[in-house]
Amino acid sequence: MTERDPAPRRFPLIAACGDSALVIELSDQIDEETNRRVVALADSLAAEAITGIVETVPTYRSLLVVYDPALVRGQQLAPLLLERLADISAESGAQRRIVVPVVYGGPVGMDLDELAELKQMSSDALISLHSAAEYRVYMIGFAPGFAYLGGLPEVLHTPRLAVPRQRIEASAIGIGGKQASINSVPGPSGWRFIGRTPLKLFDPARAEPFLLRAGDRVRFRPVKADEAAALDAAATQGTLAAEWESP
Repeated sequence: MTERDPAPRRFPLIAACGDSALVIELSDQIDEETNRRVVALADSLAAEAITGIVETVPTYRSLLVVYDPALVRGQQLAPLLLERLADISAESGAQRRIVVPVVYGGPVGMDLDELAELKQMSSDALISLHSAAEYRVYMIGFAPGFAYLGGLPEVLHTPRLAVPRQRIEASAIGIGGKQASINSVPGPSGWRFIGRTPLKLFDPARAEPFLLRAGDRVRFRPVKADEAAALDAAATQGTLAAEWESP
């Protein structure tokens, strides 16, 4: 290491985020093992609360811990977080697995055929690749309930559009770079979209407004038009239930 080289960062690293939150960083790399530890720490703090913590927000490689400064100070909380982190296992906690029905192509999946041509494969082959993988919800963010998914097959990695579209509908299934996604609300996006799901990722009328959470596993299941119509009708009536698999 030369005199100009910065000292290597040592993890875990805790930093203040304003006067009522801490960020505990577990790595400077994005990988499943790191994300497992992030989610395990969040689950541990939910199961056995530390006085003063208001909420936690898991991200790819760090955990935001919001606290009430009237009950605990950041300097007091930091060593407690490190102690808790040392006691947890990345394998702790039961993983949830959900099967997401997908109507590939159509008006919402407007990029399917073009993306298949770009990858020099048929649309059916692209659908098979996309639906054969198992994905991990690395984090929820950007919009309420928006799911960032890891596990996209490498051959499907595709740069985002140079010019984002101004509106993409909720429940659209996307590809952006190395990631997959499921839209939660309508909005602009530069991702490539290949289908949609009748499921609602965000519904403020539900007891749990967000359908997914960090650490969940996702598998996509292609559905035909007739089944999609039945699922859409159930979603409109509020009777469409998510299909969870046993871990």
